[in-house]
Amino acid sequence: MATTSSQPRKQRKAQANAPLHERGRTLGAPLAPALREQYKRRHIRVVKGDTVKVLRGDHRGEEGVVDEVDVKRSRLLVHGVSSTKADNTEVPRPVHPSNVQITKLNLKDKLRAEKIGEVE
Repeated sequence: MATTSSQPRKQRKAQANAPLHERGRTLGAPLAPALREQYKRRHIRVVKGDTVKVLRGDHRGEEGVVDEVDVKRSRLLVHGVSSTKADNTEVPRPVHPSNVQITKLNLKDKLRAEKIGEVE
């Protein structure tokens, strides 16, 4: 996915054709100010179980737990963020990670907790 070109066209192509193990880098989201202060980081990769707040779009201000992380499409499914179809059924609305802010981290994974400095 690394490209030296400054052309947006080539950057988009590199991101679209990137292998899955490299796409994880694009799934980072900024941390809330309190978490920034606590962990001394600005952003971290979003995982299932994190609590996020939507910052952009029709669902701005809504907060929910991440139900699923779609690595292939670089999208998150947030609990409570959904659209209504024509037949009045609710479907989850995918959200791009850059449009959310992490308000609570899921630290059940020991490796993740170790990586950000939350060692017990």
